[in-house]
Amino acid sequence: MTQVDVRPQAGDTVRDVPARGGTDGVRSKGLGGNSVGLLGSAVIGISTVAPVYCLTSTLGSTAGEVGLQMPAVFLAGFLPMLLVAFAYRELNKVMPDCGTSFTWTVKAFGPKLGWMCGWGLVIATIIVLSNLAGVATSYFWLLAGEITGNPSIGALDDNKAVHIVTCLALIAAATAISYRGMTATKGVQYTLVGLQLVVLAVFVGMALSKAGSFESSVDFSWSWMNPFAVQSFGAFTAGLSLSIFMYWGWDTCLTANEETVGAEKTPGRAALIAMVVLVGSYLATGVAAQMAVGSGDQGLGLANPETSDNVFAALAGPVMGPALGILLFLAVLASAAASLQTTFIPVARTVLAMSAYEALPASYAKVHPRFKTPGKATIVAGVATGVFYTVMTLVSEHVLVDTIYALGLMICFYYALTAFACAWYFRRELTASFRDLVFKGLFPLLGGLLLSAVFGKTLYDMWDPAYGSGSAVFGVGSVFVIGVGLLLLGLVIMLVMRAKSPAFFRGEVLTKETPSLVVED
Repeated sequence: MTQVDVRPQAGDTVRDVPARGGTDGVRSKGLGGNSVGLLGSAVIGISTVAPVYCLTSTLGSTAGEVGLQMPAVFLAGFLPMLLVAFAYRELNKVMPDCGTSFTWTVKAFGPKLGWMCGWGLVIATIIVLSNLAGVATSYFWLLAGEITGNPSIGALDDNKAVHIVTCLALIAAATAISYRGMTATKGVQYTLVGLQLVVLAVFVGMALSKAGSFESSVDFSWSWMNPFAVQSFGAFTAGLSLSIFMYWGWDTCLTANEETVGAEKTPGRAALIAMVVLVGSYLATGVAAQMAVGSGDQGLGLANPETSDNVFAALAGPVMGPALGILLFLAVLASAAASLQTTFIPVARTVLAMSAYEALPASYAKVHPRFKTPGKATIVAGVATGVFYTVMTLVSEHVLVDTIYALGLMICFYYALTAFACAWYFRRELTASFRDLVFKGLFPLLGGLLLSAVFGKTLYDMWDPAYGSGSAVFGVGSVFVIGVGLLLLGLVIMLVMRAKSPAFFRGEVLTKETPSLVVED
């Protein structure tokens, strides 16, 4: 079908207008407005984070780093995310634009830094999409083996060809749902997120009932909430980096702002609701799991290296029994599949916004006339994810693992930039009231500083070849090479786009000082 191009064409009239609720306008992109309410937006934010998937893949690793202080680290990771969420909320009130971090950073700091901020979001999303697809594939075959009682079916995941084909099929299905718009996305997510949270609640209840039943069980202590009890600063920052990853994705609520009822306020409120649900789920699960099996590295202990990368697969039977344990496998599959589908939202809409403001080729600014979605951007994101995962899987599983480890670098990069953009953009308003000082200045600035500290420490740790899979390039850790290399790749692409689209990089399209543009036919 014909796509609608939202960039200015010959004969269009361009005018500056106030934004909804603020003084800076946003360019209309043709997305389907009023498609999602508060509940739907919050559900999409929770789904993108994929709480059950995050828990099964990071509970063990976090316990291995910080031991029984895992709940404290979950709270510590929540703090910078909450502070950054306030920055997103305040910026969204005056500029409800689907480009979010890209658009806001351009308005605060100019086109070059804004472009790199958008790149950080896009490349981080592509990496996590490939990982989610791989996890969903593995659990698909694991669940099939459990349901049929046939281990040979579950073992099909070890067949590289079968694994890749299944993975590509799941990516295609998720792309198709996202392509059809926010209404289709919302309907699927209510079911998948509801299943996740219900099964997680059942697991927590049964884990608490099993406390004391295993040799490694531990009695609850309030000291678990004390971050200062972590054995070393290095262990704390490693655990904090994992914790920050567990919250990443809530900002999808904001990238859908142009399609949300009450675009100025609803997305920010939805993001805060999603954050509260997430931290509550993580704390409850972490405490219950530690009470049931402890955080040791032997037997059922969470830090056992043989099971720490997939905790729920090891605990499903002992904690929930054979029958209910299958539900836990289903919940992990649902979590990865749901997040795979919703994670297309931020990358497609960020690319749409970058193209609409002439920072990327014009073809990505086309919106599907029926579904009101960034059709080409969604399809290209799906293809890029499939190609990336296939190539990495065929070339080296170690490279794929290290790419995932490098993800934290991109997350801290664009979140911190967005937080600083908020404080700088509102700098002249900070003395207007105590509320403005706190929510537009102090909270975002503190959140940005905390994430910058994690960024710097992670960059330092990545230099060591022992970080990640243990591989190296000329003596430098491959995680460092991949993480920094991906950011430098963005810089190269930006230089190419500057030659092809000089108007944006001269500040003539989206500027720091003037309102954005709205196109009239």
